[in-house]
Amino acid sequence: MRPSQALSLLVVVLLLVSSSASILEDTCKRFDGADIYDICIKFFKANKDSATTDKRGLAVIATKIASATAVDTRKHIAILKAEEKDQMIQQVLAYCDNMYSRAMGLFDKAARGILSGRLGDAVTSLSSALDIPKYCDDEFLQAGVKSPFDAENSEFETQCAITLGVTKMLTL
Repeated sequence: MRPSQALSLLVVVLLLVSSSASILEDTCKRFDGADIYDICIKFFKANKDSATTDKRGLAVIATKIASATAVDTRKHIAILKAEEKDQMIQQVLAYCDNMYSRAMGLFDKAARGILSGRLGDAVTSLSSALDIPKYCDDEFLQAGVKSPFDAENSEFETQCAITLGVTKMLTL
């Protein structure tokens, strides 16, 4: 490759990376508030591909990140289930495990909807996933104990909100 060709190729690559980074930044700027912008940028930095993709790709990446959080929460649930002796709490943990398992399916369905252009289906799935932490917390509340998943539920809820928001941006 001649030096002029290599330089041209480098310029094109830099433009593409710069353009993609601006897609990520522009997408995160569309959320209200500086705190949300920073959270959004940090959220997407969990996946290196977010720096080089389009908005549709960001939405799919978001479903993968949030799904991974659901997997991690289920691992925490499994640890607590193994240690818990109280039958009522065992039932609540089983319920939460089921809910987070359901979330994983909802994210898969949302990703397929995003990729196929069925954005309404994706939004519906993501809206359902957004409610899962509240359902889990409510079960603990009904059992008369504080949820051991406050941190996970808060992170998951934020991730769901970002994923839903980015997906809704595709419909505009």
